[in-house]
Amino acid sequence: MVERTQVDRADVPTESMTARATGEMPSLKLSREPEKASKKSSLVRWVVLGVVIVGAAAGLLVWRYLNTYEDTDDAQVDGHINNVSARVSGYVLKVNVDDNQSVEKGAVLVEIDPRDYQVALERAKAELADAEATAQAMNLNVPVETIGTTTQVSSSEADVEAAQAGVAAAQGQLNSAQAQLQQAEANNVRAQADVARYTALLAKDEVSRQIYDRANATAKADAAAVDGARAAVAAVEQQIAQARSRVNHAQAALQYSHTGPQQVAATQARARAAIATVQEKRAALDKAQLDLDYCTVAAPVTGVVNKRVEVGMNVQPGQTLVSVVPLDDVWITANFKETQLRSMKVGQRATISVDAYGRQYQGHVESIAGATGAQFSLLPPENATGNYVKVVQRVPVKILLDPSENRDHLLRLGMSVEPKVWLR
Repeated sequence: MVERTQVDRADVPTESMTARATGEMPSLKLSREPEKASKKSSLVRWVVLGVVIVGAAAGLLVWRYLNTYEDTDDAQVDGHINNVSARVSGYVLKVNVDDNQSVEKGAVLVEIDPRDYQVALERAKAELADAEATAQAMNLNVPVETIGTTTQVSSSEADVEAAQAGVAAAQGQLNSAQAQLQQAEANNVRAQADVARYTALLAKDEVSRQIYDRANATAKADAAAVDGARAAVAAVEQQIAQARSRVNHAQAALQYSHTGPQQVAATQARARAAIATVQEKRAALDKAQLDLDYCTVAAPVTGVVNKRVEVGMNVQPGQTLVSVVPLDDVWITANFKETQLRSMKVGQRATISVDAYGRQYQGHVESIAGATGAQFSLLPPENATGNYVKVVQRVPVKILLDPSENRDHLLRLGMSVEPKVWLR
């Protein structure tokens, strides 16, 4: 510093001499230098201030821009995977598609050997026809049984009345025969007494032989009359027994005819059972027809095929044969951090960048999951040890593409994408 001052001081006379030689005043030179330095310093201050203002404005704009959206790289294309399975067992005759082939809804994918099911269908048709014939016959028997029951009751009642009348008539004949028997027995007693008396008188020759013979013949006739009367009584008693048997038989038939309503009810029950059998056989026929139809496996939706079956395989019900991915119905599943959901709402616009194609798709937020992805995992995390470490969780957000955005069907399930949801 001392040396610089000395040099400066040594230079002053020289500058003065130079000034004198040129005719300029040294004081004017010295007064202009501070002005230039001041202007230069002021310019620097203004430039710095301008840079600070521009930087602050740029920072504010960047901050506002960064707060207008939320983005994540933890996202992928999602969609439906329609696993088409066999509904019947059988031998695979044809596979009409290849891997990654596009198919329309209703296109035949796989054909299973239908011959067993055709036989089952024909058998079901025959069993249904037999059941319908049986049911028709049973329905015809119901009115016939009803009419026959009514007629049988009336006939049985008439038979009972006729048998009871026969018993009454036979009883009257029995009374008459018994009266005749009593009269014959009385006549026989008297005739036998006459014979005994005439026998004693004949021995004394107090009566003629002719009178004795007549009395003896009368006694024999009365004895025969007694035997005839007894036979008549026995015959009438036999008739009464037969009449009573007929009464019992008629009463039994009448009692049986009174079970006619129960028989009609039983016939009606059999008719209903036959109708139920018809319904059962018709259901069996419908099932056989369905099983035959299931031998043809069709595409449930339009999409791209992933084949899992080959000709010659024996498949079982529930076995997946083909998977169809409908590319018309895909969406984005974006796993945002929970701290990014503060201003996110359903319906907000989204821009999706696809890594595979380097292009952007337009869409909107369709829904926000009801739980974090960890809660949907197979083994949700637990903190049983007490050593808790806070981890920022991610919540799945479903983003739908706008109509016709994926009309070229370039998006495939599982592709990585980077969605950006615009909050404002």
